[in-house]
Amino acid sequence: MLDEVADWLRRRSWAAADRSLPELLAAKRATGSTVSVVLPALDEEATVGEIVTAIRRDLMEAVPLVDELVVVDSGSSDRTGQAAAAAGARVVHRDDILPRLPAVAGKGEVLWRSLLVTGGDIVCFVDADLRAFDSAFVSGIVGPLLTDPGVAFVKAMYDRPLETATAHDPAGGGRVTELVARPLLNLYWPLLAGFVQPLGGEYAARRSLLERLPFPTGYGVELGLLVDALELAGLDALAQVDVGVRHHRHQDARALGRMAAAIQLTAMERLSRGHRLKLADDLAEELATPRITQFTRTADGFTPTTADIAVSERPPLVTLLDLTTPGFTTPDPDAPDLNAPDAAPREATAPDANAPEATASDATAPNHHV
Repeated sequence: MLDEVADWLRRRSWAAADRSLPELLAAKRATGSTVSVVLPALDEEATVGEIVTAIRRDLMEAVPLVDELVVVDSGSSDRTGQAAAAAGARVVHRDDILPRLPAVAGKGEVLWRSLLVTGGDIVCFVDADLRAFDSAFVSGIVGPLLTDPGVAFVKAMYDRPLETATAHDPAGGGRVTELVARPLLNLYWPLLAGFVQPLGGEYAARRSLLERLPFPTGYGVELGLLVDALELAGLDALAQVDVGVRHHRHQDARALGRMAAAIQLTAMERLSRGHRLKLADDLAEELATPRITQFTRTADGFTPTTADIAVSERPPLVTLLDLTTPGFTTPDPDAPDLNAPDAAPREATAPDANAPEATASDATAPNHHV
């Protein structure tokens, strides 16, 4: 891990309990900030009402921290909208926002359009499929934005257990994070290696930043926003807050494959634009050996461990002419090197007496290499 990232982890990582609700409310009033919470939802009737209820009860009625709570329905076939409205949210259909621009499918499309129907200086996004929801998911991640003017973008970090009908793995969730997003960030944007949950759907940011960022319309939105926020605002404007445990619905392997592909395409798009970390000489030397940083929950919170991931290659055996390994046949030194794009022609041999006589046209015919 880069020294700069280790320092960032110490300064820009907190727990939700580090800031009390009265402290946050006082900071909100002192700065005159307003807070909007957005839930993008598609067929989440089973969970959206509980989330809305908790936010209204804890953060709008008991403590007026949240100013507006909006559920953006992207075309549910169940009663998601009715459940959200009954619990006290303002429900807006995706297609009713900016109707002159036809909507496309995807979570990022919903988040982008939500900025047009909310007015908070701080916008907090929360996935609508969470179970056993705790309102600290909201207060925790808006806290740094209310209390520190240097912070512009905050991700939630948490444990993601893999919970199925037959098994419970406390650290088995977040498979696409570990297999796709974390390697990509460590290789191409190592300043973001300190984020525990880079793909998490719970994050908050200043509207002034969000309105200057492009939004990938699909599954790549979380990675895209994080990379672009780094590019635009710098690492010190980013932060993360530990909010405990995230319980949610899990996708099957095929859905995870589609998600992984979209995330890789989002990363490739940013690399093609030159959105890769510009390394100073000292950082380039420190990163000469690629590494990956991963996280484990310990008594002290999330503890990073870093491992080298450098790979090497051996040349094709046919390119080695002096091997003495038993059973290896030394290649014919006169054989062409199949790996050389413009291999020199072999030495001429005696003409075949049975071959037809060459003609003048043969002598001037182009030499086609296959």
